[in-house]
Amino acid sequence: MKTNEGTIDRVVRIVIAVIAAYFAYTNQGALAIVLWVVAAIMAITAVVGFCPLYRIFGVSTCKLKH
Repeated sequence: MKTNEGTIDRVVRIVIAVIAAYFAYTNQGALAIVLWVVAAIMAITAVVGFCPLYRIFGVSTCKLKH
């Protein structure tokens, strides 16, 4: 797996994950489950630095060439 996320992209993903987790914690039902999933996906892709959708569409926000 090559890194395909830049630093700003990763920070934005962490911020989105925190916001989604907060709203998931304060809500109930199906919306909370969806928000937990979004938070988890955003957090994992930010930590790993790889987004499978970026790979499919040929997008990279990482400035380093691997």
